[in-house]
Amino acid sequence: MSCVSGTIHTGRGLMTTKALQAGELVISLPEKCLLTTGTVLSSCLGEYITKWKPPVSPLIALCTFLIAEKHAGEQSLWKPYLDVLPKTYTCPVCLEEDVVSLLPEPLRKKAQEQRTMVHELYVSSKAFFSSLQPLFAENTETIFNYSALEWAWCTVNTRTVYMKHSQRECFSLEPDVYALAPYLDLLNHSPNVQVKAAFNEQIRSYEIRTDSQCKKYEEVFICYGPHDNQRLLLEYGFVAVDNPHSSVYVSSGWICRLKDTLLRYFSPLDNQKNAKLSILKNHDFLENLTFGWDGPSWRLLTALKLLNLGEDEFNCWKRALLGDVISATNEEQTLNVTEKICLFLIEETQHVLLQIYRLKRDKENLKNHLTLVEALRLEDLKILQKSAEILCNLKMATT
Repeated sequence: MSCVSGTIHTGRGLMTTKALQAGELVISLPEKCLLTTGTVLSSCLGEYITKWKPPVSPLIALCTFLIAEKHAGEQSLWKPYLDVLPKTYTCPVCLEEDVVSLLPEPLRKKAQEQRTMVHELYVSSKAFFSSLQPLFAENTETIFNYSALEWAWCTVNTRTVYMKHSQRECFSLEPDVYALAPYLDLLNHSPNVQVKAAFNEQIRSYEIRTDSQCKKYEEVFICYGPHDNQRLLLEYGFVAVDNPHSSVYVSSGWICRLKDTLLRYFSPLDNQKNAKLSILKNHDFLENLTFGWDGPSWRLLTALKLLNLGEDEFNCWKRALLGDVISATNEEQTLNVTEKICLFLIEETQHVLLQIYRLKRDKENLKNHLTLVEALRLEDLKILQKSAEILCNLKMATT
């Protein structure tokens, strides 16, 4: 084992006691240390899970185990692990409605879906929780309440590693791919490193190998994947500063609001507007339209290029979808519209940041959550400002 607990600038993490070269083993955790559905079935919960119909999901089995072990306190064999788990999480499912409303629209929609899903999971599991009453002196309704399930769900969602298990009849058909890995989950995420992580079937251990060099006594990072900040916040409850994978989304709802926010940039007399929107929809050009550190995405520019086609250019829509130059006028108008959308989003982001500043001043209890959303919005602002600069240079180069 080349890592020991460390307190680096990220807070709790792991540092290496020796220099690591690309390809070297960072950590190897034996199977017996992993918390899986097998662990759950071997516990006192096992007989209740195996006889419950309809079968519970692997996810609910793990959540139930975590809640039960946390309730057991000093009596739990897993207490050392439970003690280092966060007491609260900052995933959107845990955020107050006032904070969720300040998220960018695409993330806000996913956050609301996440909250609904966890609530439905709780409601659908209440009967199963009640069946566990013989195991507890206290009423199961007080032990397995919504707050407890929310904490357990966040623990599983943010901290499990992928480990495929064979299908068991006592579980529902959802994939059983979870493993909680004590110690290993102290490794922090960085978007700038690469690792290989997988369960080694030969030695029955979960291994992480680094594809990057790491100096002696430096913190060792892993990468959860090339996720943008919206995905990181949704799934893990944090934001990575200067994340190279981050983008600002021109939300799918923008099409519904075209006449209010964007159509003023197009000709109000465009009789082909509906046909253009239909083409974009049929060719999947109404989603994943973004601004990034390198400016507007090709998809965004292409969608706007088609929307900007003149009446006499409409028959060139297939070429426009391929990214071909249709005319100098079309190119100029597309850049103008893209810039206006970018400036509109900058203004909108600045307005939200102002709201956040005021709320941080007035609602001390929301300060930590607001700071998280503020970090996300500040990253968005930097990306949009960089995109505006790129667009300005592109316009100057074409005039």
